Amino acid sequence: MKIAVGGIATENSTFSVWKSGMDAFTITHGEDFDDQYPFFADIISAFPEVEFVPIVRGRALPGGRVEKSVYDHIKGEMLDGLRGQKWDGVYLNMHGAMYVDEIEDAEGDWMQSIREVVGAECLIAASYDLHGNVSPRVIGNVDILTAYRTAPHVDVMETRERALSLLMLCLHEGIRPYKGYVQIPVALPGEKTSTEWEPGMSLYAEIPNTLKVEGVLDATITVGYAWADEPRTGATAIVLGTDEATVKQEAERLAQAYWDVRADFEFGVPVGSSDEVIQMALDAPESCIFISDSGDNPTAGGVGDVTYTLGRLIALNVPDAVYASIPAPEAVAKCAEAGVGAEVTVTIGGKLDTRYSEALTITGKVLFVDDISRMEYGRQLPAQKQAVVQVGGVQVIITEKRTPFHFIRQFQDLGIEPTEHKIVVIKIGYLEPDLKRAAPKALLALSPGAVNQALEQLPYERISRPMFPFDADMDWTPQAQVLRYGE
Repeated sequence: MKIAVGGIATENSTFSVWKSGMDAFTITHGEDFDDQYPFFADIISAFPEVEFVPIVRGRALPGGRVEKSVYDHIKGEMLDGLRGQKWDGVYLNMHGAMYVDEIEDAEGDWMQSIREVVGAECLIAASYDLHGNVSPRVIGNVDILTAYRTAPHVDVMETRERALSLLMLCLHEGIRPYKGYVQIPVALPGEKTSTEWEPGMSLYAEIPNTLKVEGVLDATITVGYAWADEPRTGATAIVLGTDEATVKQEAERLAQAYWDVRADFEFGVPVGSSDEVIQMALDAPESCIFISDSGDNPTAGGVGDVTYTLGRLIALNVPDAVYASIPAPEAVAKCAEAGVGAEVTVTIGGKLDTRYSEALTITGKVLFVDDISRMEYGRQLPAQKQAVVQVGGVQVIITEKRTPFHFIRQFQDLGIEPTEHKIVVIKIGYLEPDLKRAAPKALLALSPGAVNQALEQLPYERISRPMFPFDADMDWTPQAQVLRYGE
């Protein structure tokens, strides 16, 4: 039994003017796949006749739309690796919210292109982020699609393993599953739909109930990715199983459950403008407050160099704050040339995001500059130079590349103990688990950027209408499509 493994994963805001080129992608081949799939050994032990063949996977930090030449190159590698061989199955490790120049529904194009090469008999399974947008073309070309059930995403490996285990089950038992699929006309930011508070917590608790129903193999609810202005944007409910009527019924039940709570989703922490949350933090009795600079969150598709909230920290003369971070390679080089202890004047921001950001010139003392590397999903990333500049009471972290700060260790590597400062501002949405554990209190700034949380303020033109919250008074009843490939 021969299984091909590959994929492409990123999410892209169509409201960003910056584009994701080849340098944004980490391309994985061959043995480098092992770190992403530690469960391969267990599956091979259970199914010794199986041969997994890694082909290619491209992964990029979320950002602006992907250049078509980059997508074509990675897809070409995948298709070339599939051609000329007979495959029993294909497993695709995806995200689901990629947007490519000149290509409508990029994942749909990816799935259809693979299906055309491997043929109708081959089973195709995919794992998705719950912030993926699942189109009819995607669901029509795969046999199995399952997505994360947690946000923040603490079930990444479990989801990959589940997708592959479902594929093995279907191959071993000769099952071609029915797919019950409902597109739900709701677009909400992930910061409102976390599974760590209501109603997301109770909504996702419905999935285990569906899994108990006879004839059901798997169930998925996707929130979708709201910052893509295209027709497939929105939530979905997907149920896989062996009984056509059952998957239709359960997909509609999950979709109705989502629809019923659509207006109940709220941010899990206090929110306000940048100025408002800075003042809240200064007035708070807690010794340290973490603030999410949400409109420019690079892990949601923000570019990362919008300077608005940093500018407000400096203008308001905040006495003690850390800001993470701004990508500005020229500024980092100038800090390195000047050295620790020197005073520098550098210009940062406004280069990648020219729509929502302006360049900001700062003068301050270099506290730190060095090459820093970090681990991501078990893989050591290449080192990059980072600097810390003290501007008044604000310690500004400047990086060579767009860099999300999701772990306390990243601050400590720069000589910063974040909880020893009154305010820590991070370009993020909801706090990732390591940050959440450390933060005495968290706030969220409704700041400008390509992933602005106030969706109604963004210039949508192509999403399917009516859609909540844009058409708040709309009526809707779920009607599931039931598909099985080849029928």
